[in-house]
Amino acid sequence: MGNWISLVKKGNISSAFAALGNTGLAIIKAVAASISGSGTMFASAMHSVADAVNQGFVFVGSVLSERAPTKRFPTGFGRVINLFCMVAVIVVTIMAYETFHKGIKLLEHPEEATNFWLNFIVLMIAVLIDGGILFKAMKEILKETRAEASGIAMLPAAFKNANRAAPPTRLVFYEDIVATLGALFALLAIVLAEYSSFKAMDGIATILIACLMIGVAFKVGYDNMIGLIGVAAPKDVEDRIAGLIIADADVADISKLRIVQEGRRYHVEAYIELRKGLSLAEATTIKIRVRDRLLTDSDISDVTLGILDDNGVKTWVSSTTKT
Repeated sequence: MGNWISLVKKGNISSAFAALGNTGLAIIKAVAASISGSGTMFASAMHSVADAVNQGFVFVGSVLSERAPTKRFPTGFGRVINLFCMVAVIVVTIMAYETFHKGIKLLEHPEEATNFWLNFIVLMIAVLIDGGILFKAMKEILKETRAEASGIAMLPAAFKNANRAAPPTRLVFYEDIVATLGALFALLAIVLAEYSSFKAMDGIATILIACLMIGVAFKVGYDNMIGLIGVAAPKDVEDRIAGLIIADADVADISKLRIVQEGRRYHVEAYIELRKGLSLAEATTIKIRVRDRLLTDSDISDVTLGILDDNGVKTWVSSTTKT
């Protein structure tokens, strides 16, 4: 039991926070949609249901992915989270289809919505909660990728570094961009429906929300597909890890370096060239020292090192020094 509690504590905070927030929003929006008859509110409620289910499901996946390697699964369970995210993509796609279908019906047969102020207040709450979840996800991306930004600069920095963040954090980030935009579209739709004769906006906003959901499904699906295959670490991560290796005074060069990303962590395999004249015992001590230094990095899950004598030819060149 204690082991499971420790695993839960390691689960993705963004997805847990988002699951709770969207569960509350889904209930509020569903009640408002049933009272007012607003198609846009219905679409927004459907999206919140999809988000709550997905992010709860992904949180469970993030917990399972933290399990320690076993004899049967020696590389660990990092890619489990990619599987859970792929299932979440299927849920989003189904919800997107239902939402799109509802939007087409509203364009063909516009429905008269009532209780304007109820819808307005609910959607304002949705904008604030989804915006808060989005802000939390951006902070998590910057934390996980060791990027620095503040204020308005956090949004472009989060977009730039999202591919390097943990799969559940990416999912929350993209889904809550859609959720926040969807709430704003819905807000615009009910305002236009109330104060203008343009009644088609309800259907248009519903279709726009569906299209955003499809876009998220495609992006998250693609990211997790390549994660399941096994994707190389970004170049800056490779350079950072290579720098840790080269920093050792007894390491002359890196003959070969391969870093594979699994979930939010990296597997490192390398052949390092040591300075000449070392005994086998000394070389082994150096290898253990370099390995232990790499494992102090929280992003690295395991390290496999081979040792060679320095051949006098410089093999490893950092991307920051390449021309």
